[in-house]
Amino acid sequence: MSQRVKKKKPSLSRVLIYSFLTLASLLSLFPFYWMFVMATRPSAAYNSIPPTITPGGMLVENFKKVLEQINFFQSMWNTVIVCATVTIVVLLISSLAGFAFAKFKFPAKNALFVAILLTMVIPPQLGLIPQYYLISKAGLLDTLSGVMVLFFLNPLGIFLMRQYISESVPDELIEAAKLDGCSNFKIYRSIVLPIVLPAFATLGIIVFTAVWGEFLWQFTVLRDPEVYTIQVALASLNNTFKVDFGMLLSGVFWATVPLVIIFLFFNKLFISSITDGAVK
Repeated sequence: MSQRVKKKKPSLSRVLIYSFLTLASLLSLFPFYWMFVMATRPSAAYNSIPPTITPGGMLVENFKKVLEQINFFQSMWNTVIVCATVTIVVLLISSLAGFAFAKFKFPAKNALFVAILLTMVIPPQLGLIPQYYLISKAGLLDTLSGVMVLFFLNPLGIFLMRQYISESVPDELIEAAKLDGCSNFKIYRSIVLPIVLPAFATLGIIVFTAVWGEFLWQFTVLRDPEVYTIQVALASLNNTFKVDFGMLLSGVFWATVPLVIIFLFFNKLFISSITDGAVK
């Protein structure tokens, strides 16, 4: 007669932790749900008392109003081009720089690394005027290239890649590859890249979402509606004396959907990166 496996009762601390995480998840999701509710309601529901928390039936109608006011799909495509290009370039530059800082010795390495990290504490607003001047002199105003070039160098990405590579890529593996005659770039391509793919997912999500939600620099550089990103295009909906909140939040809702899809698509690699770091 087989013995029955007794299930352990969950401890009080575990119950409290999971209860707290569940509550935190619901609170995090509520703004997105409320945005969806407002996108399905008329503008008057925005200021209704008590607040409206159930969806209505005007999602399609409100979105049609958005399409009448702005070139929504062109703006979305422009944003996808900007975010995808910036993400790919940041991943490439950050992984190469992180590899160099983690596994090579060169003069003033630590000082240069600290200098790169110190740029993270400078408010981006302080550099707005000189950056605008440089972009203007380069003839990149009112272009997507002028929007993208500012984000190619990412200090946070360099820091994350340096930390991940230094912990995940053994020095013995690098030395063995050098003894086999591999060049530094071949070591990076054949050894480092496959190992740092989970970190790529994490950094890629961070960069993609940050660039997608960035507004100030895009609003400063872009003036032609044909090259508007979605953030600038949505801001143009607010340039009236009477704001249609249903229309506005409908545009914001549909502009947020791609970010959710990106996160769900790379969710496994994102969790894998966090788990690997915790195990190490």
